[in-house]
Amino acid sequence: MGTGVQVQHGFPHLETVRNSITALYRRLSQDTVRTFPLSVLPVDVAFAEDEDPYLGVQRVAGAMVRHLRLPDARMIVSFREMRHAGSVELAAGPEYFIELNARFKSHRRDIGAALAHEVTHVYLHRLGLEMPGTRDNEILTDTVAAYLGAGWLLLDAYREDALTTQKLGYLTPEEFGYVLAKRAAVFGEDPSPWFTSPRAYDAYAQGAGLARRDERRPPLVGAGRLVRHRYVRDRRAAGHGSWVPGGPAAEGYAFEGDPLRVSFACPVCFQRIRVPVRGRLRARCGLCGSVLECET
Repeated sequence: MGTGVQVQHGFPHLETVRNSITALYRRLSQDTVRTFPLSVLPVDVAFAEDEDPYLGVQRVAGAMVRHLRLPDARMIVSFREMRHAGSVELAAGPEYFIELNARFKSHRRDIGAALAHEVTHVYLHRLGLEMPGTRDNEILTDTVAAYLGAGWLLLDAYREDALTTQKLGYLTPEEFGYVLAKRAAVFGEDPSPWFTSPRAYDAYAQGAGLARRDERRPPLVGAGRLVRHRYVRDRRAAGHGSWVPGGPAAEGYAFEGDPLRVSFACPVCFQRIRVPVRGRLRARCGLCGSVLECET
């Protein structure tokens, strides 16, 4: 968290973000993931001008608890001076103690964003889902919050102008946009009308562009002409035994076996899929259930 701090941009954590989406599907199953079709609504986290911050923060925490299906968890929220946006004590429950940065008492519009991250920590703790290392675990938390419909608030908390800067969370703004676009592709829910920050909308657009490119990689039928030509060349080399593994790393496919098969990452959950090299076919991802049109 910071005001006036330099914000990192781009996609430096992309591999961990994708691994986090895969881990989420593995832990929950596709059926459970698809029970989160609706995001937290702006009205659920809005503060009235005269609302007491201590009562309001408990109300918003309750909204996050209900959204993440934690009915037997109680969030006790307080404010104190601290460097970060918030912290949570991950005990056995059912009570969890969350502390938020004291500045949120006067900047209440971003309380929902801070609580989205902290309550998702509790959700993952109770699932037993974590990544090795603090950095990767925080990226997992941001990714799951966004993918399950609460983390759009974290992107909307990103504001930057000539005088001040604010960003919450560990993902870059563009990475938040990427995860939200992945969610939108699965659930058909566009979060952009809820953004109050113009910079958040720009970051979402950039992330969505990268998410669309995931769906245009060979051997998917949506691949563009140039990458498709490269795929055909590599397939021919693989058939002759002269293909070098790692050559098409930018596109993420690999050839193996005899008869020849191609493996690639599912554009939805990033689980590796292996299919025969035999022309046009449909592949079904065993993890997220997506049906993919391929030209192998």
